[in-house]
Amino acid sequence: MRLLPYWLAASLAAAPLSAQGPGFQLGHLFTDPSATSYRLGSSFTVTPPVGAAVHGVVVDGRGALGNLWGMGVDLSLFRSGTAGAYLVGGIEGGFITRGDETFWTGWAAGLGYELFPFRGLSLAAEGRYREINGRYDGVELGVRLALDRGGRRRRSAAPPTAASLSAPATDAAPEAEAIREDLGRAGVTEADSRVLGDVVQTALDVMGMPYRWGDEGEEGFDCSGLIQYAYRRHGITLPRRSADQAKAGAPVSRDLASLRAGDVLTFATSGSRITHVGLYLGNGRFIHSARGGVQISVLSDGDVSGRWWFRRWIGARRIIG
Repeated sequence: MRLLPYWLAASLAAAPLSAQGPGFQLGHLFTDPSATSYRLGSSFTVTPPVGAAVHGVVVDGRGALGNLWGMGVDLSLFRSGTAGAYLVGGIEGGFITRGDETFWTGWAAGLGYELFPFRGLSLAAEGRYREINGRYDGVELGVRLALDRGGRRRRSAAPPTAASLSAPATDAAPEAEAIREDLGRAGVTEADSRVLGDVVQTALDVMGMPYRWGDEGEEGFDCSGLIQYAYRRHGITLPRRSADQAKAGAPVSRDLASLRAGDVLTFATSGSRITHVGLYLGNGRFIHSARGGVQISVLSDGDVSGRWWFRRWIGARRIIG
């Protein structure tokens, strides 16, 4: 059991996950005796809304607790790439360099709140209940500062350049053609169907690009940047912020049967304030940029990755037609 944290850490470190960026966390453990903790590591996206992190840890203990060195693995839930609360828990273990014992193991669980004060930077505060060696337990409060690099880049194509952001559309791909046909059967005009098919295909063409807060195509996208980019490539200008995009066009009822490809879906990660947007593809699917980068999710309570977004879906806006 004492080797379990090392095995998990090594397994995650070797896995082809989507790296978010390195970070440093400083904490204070209110045990008896109290201690100060230092953690340095990197976080990953497993599958939205699940994240993971691997880190090295040093605990500057006092008295019987001693000095602790080791590694740990964390799992998080609902860290969506936008400001808000999330759940976190993990295990740690390693060596004791002072005191009567040689090895230590521990676990922790709690809540965090993450902000993105600047582009490429995340700031989080966490409160956890932590237990070490089954004898030392208490509340730990910590602050983490990390780089937010977004998800993995596409492997099949280079990211769009600044010049390509205003370039005309190329020939439609099969997805665009299928969407045009579906829209035509729904009574949408040929001109509108053509534009909407191209808008959707433009978003699909950047699948896998990393999530970057405040970015709209140079090196990645945030949620509203992706929507603005997809429509702007075809001559339609939308506001930059998700809250403003939620006022564009005409409202569409919160009903899957009422949605059409190209509709802008609106989400609220907490309360009713719009904090996220996506582009509807049809058949319950939508494309959006979240912590794992540009990805497709499903509006369904039965879908593992889409359930979190489905429960926070507020409505939709129709930009064309």
